[in-house]
Parts: sequence; C-alpha cells; structure tokens
Amino acid sequence: MKRFFVFLGVVTATIGSAVRAQEVDSMAPLQMSSWGDAKTEEVIDYIPNVSLDARFGYDHYFTDGSGHFGGDGLYLDIDGKISSNLSYRLNHRIASTFYEDNSGFNGTNWLTLTYEFGDFDITAGKDALLVGSFEYDADDLDSYYDMNSMFYNMIDCWQWGITGSWYPAEGQSFSLQFATSPFSAERQMFSYNAAWWGEWDFYESYWTVNMWQFDQNRYVKALNLANRFYLGDFTLDIEYLTRAADISALFRNDFTFIAAPSYEVGDFLRIFGKFGLERTATDLPYELAYEDCLGTNYLFYGAGIEYFPLKENKDLRLHAAWSSNNLGDNYLNVGLKLRMRLTDAARHLLSK
Repeated sequence: MKRFFVFLGVVTATIGSAVRAQEVDSMAPLQMSSWGDAKTEEVIDYIPNVSLDARFGYDHYFTDGSGHFGGDGLYLDIDGKISSNLSYRLNHRIASTFYEDNSGFNGTNWLTLTYEFGDFDITAGKDALLVGSFEYDADDLDSYYDMNSMFYNMIDCWQWGITGSWYPAEGQSFSLQFATSPFSAERQMFSYNAAWWGEWDFYESYWTVNMWQFDQNRYVKALNLANRFYLGDFTLDIEYLTRAADISALFRNDFTFIAAPSYEVGDFLRIFGKFGLERTATDLPYELAYEDCLGTNYLFYGAGIEYFPLKENKDLRLHAAWSSNNLGDNYLNVGLKLRMRLTDAARHLLSK
C-alpha cells in the first residue's frame, strides 16, 4: 500500500507538470503563413485523462445471515493521445475482490494502442474479447456479479491480441479480432472473433461470432446476440448466447438467455432488474459452467436501484442490488462507486 501512495504522488506530480507545460505551450505565438494569416492546425491535448475508480459497501447473505463491509475494487484509468491518430488506454486493478490474481499484467484489464485512419482503426494490446453481450461488456465496477450468468463469471475475457474495425456509417461498425484464447492457462491458444455493432434511436445491437481454442485443434464455436430496445426512459436488453464444441450442437447443449429491463427517472435514478436462464450439457469439454449446474438449468435473477446525487456529473453513484438463484443463494449489496478525476483536479489547482 505504501508503494501505491508513492505511485499516486508521482502520477499527480507528473499530471501537474504536464498541465503546466501544456498551458505554457498554448501561450506560444501562432506561426504566420506567407499571406500573413495564422496557420490553422489541429490542437491536440496530449495531457492524459487520469482517474481512480473505487467501489465499496456492505454485503449481506440472507442464506446464513452473515455480512461484512469491504471494498470491491480500486482501479486506475488513463486515456491519452500520442498524435492526431494515435491514442492509448490503460485500466489497471490496484485492488479487486473480483479476481484471484491482480499482480503485474494479470491485474491489467486493458492496455491498448489505437491507430485511426479514415473509417478504420487498428487496436493492439490487451483488451476484452469481442463477445456480443451487454452484461459481458459492462465495466467491472458497474456490474453486480451475483446477478450475472455463469458465462460472465467464468470466462477470462481480458486477452492480448489485435483488432481491426471499420465504421461505414454513423452508429455502425464491424470488427475482426485475433487474440489469445480465454482457455490459454497452461499453453498458448488463440481465438478468432467477429463483431457487428448497430445503433439507432430505438434499438441497439451487439452481435458476434466466435471461435475459442480450448485444446489441440479444438474450438468452442459461439454465436452471441445482444439486443437493446429503447422506449422513452424504459430500456430492455434481450440476449441469447449459445456455445458448443461441435457446431451441430449449437442452440442445444450450452446457452444463456437474459432479459434485463431498466427505467431511468431523469438523470439521477435508475431502477433495474434481470432474469437469466442457462443450460449446459453434462459432458462439456470446456469449463464455462459451475460443476453443480452441468446438465441442468441454472436460473439467476435480481433487482436493484442506482442513485446519482450530483447534478453536474455521475461521478458518484449509490446503489442497492439484490440477487438470487436456484442454488439457494440470496444476496444483497449496498454501496457506492466513486470516480476521482486526477487530471481535472490538477487543472483546477493550477488555474488558481
């Protein structure tokens, strides 16, 4: 922990120096063209956006009556630009109860470098595998794990690889990804993922086709279809994910179905719920299900509320979420999530 505070001090001092240097540089006179006019050049802010995200609260287990206070996670988030078409992103777990190993690069959720050109971009580094699911796509601190599917809780989604994307129209994108496999624990294996995103006023889609290697010349084939419908302040997510080692077994042996409604009251309150059903075969050759649930139906469900007390932003969130399943678990989490914007704080202090 001492090293963390030293690191935090160095980061804060570095941000302050960068902000001061940027302000001095912005006061430099503009170059003049031969016609006496100032050259118009794109102004790039090279100061990275640095923030700390934290979530903590109280967990209560109704099954045995136990409960405890504690932290769920503390994450470092950095976004910045190297040039007009080169950008980088970092998200690292300083502490987290959601993962067994937070050391070194194992504690890094994503570390990417993106090059943009025209309607295309290429991203290299560590990132989330492309899987068509809004449940899966939620940030760690925005997710309520006991309300989630077995698939979400068991897949190792953060993998090294490269992704190419094409943006043919506003709200539309197609991506191809080549990365390590989520089953690459003991030896190197690979995955191949293709995704389509679509967004309209009333509907949003996130569909993927995937192949994840789990053994020599053996792959999990997956089709993941996430659909989000908007009706005023009401939102409904309908997701269907199916997986199989043999493509002929798709839609039968291993699938996840999720229905997740939510309703927003202004910008300060969100009420949400979730119902999910998972089915697995007794002889799955890969591990994406709880051992007690092989060959059975797994039901999971819950409801919750999120409150954002600040008018100017959503950097502070209070929440209460209840979740249960057909295994007998019955759980309540009450807590808060806080975003600490270090770059904005440094700008504010230096502006005085």
